[in-house]
Amino acid sequence: MTMEQRVSLITLGVPDMEQAEAFYTALGWQPVDSPDGVVAFDLISQTLGLYPLDKLAEDIGLPVAELGSGAMTLSHNTRTPKEVDTLMARAQAAGAEILRPASEVFWGGYIGYFRAPDGHIWEVAHNPFAKLSAEGAFRWNGY
Repeated sequence: MTMEQRVSLITLGVPDMEQAEAFYTALGWQPVDSPDGVVAFDLISQTLGLYPLDKLAEDIGLPVAELGSGAMTLSHNTRTPKEVDTLMARAQAAGAEILRPASEVFWGGYIGYFRAPDGHIWEVAHNPFAKLSAEGAFRWNGY
């Protein structure tokens, strides 16, 4: 059996569950029913889960110090550049640190980066070459 090309669940290990949940709900996301100790947000074709950092380390079998903070970003694509500006402002109002204000980039897109209070880095992007589906799904070469 081969591994299918999809990511089903993105789990963020966070040091403060209440703060992390408050941040994502301030962005407008709605949590779904979850077992105690887990906060989940259903996305279009995946789920974003928040989980205590120490419990994630325990599940993996590593000390928290060994988890590191890999060079990775989570990206949210929008339909228009204006939506990038709106979401960046909303993230900042919810407590995010703006790392790169939204601006045009060499390849023709419009992007900005913020660090969520839980430390994870997000890119908010408009890519005119990868239009979203009607329901907002992203595909590299667009719909």
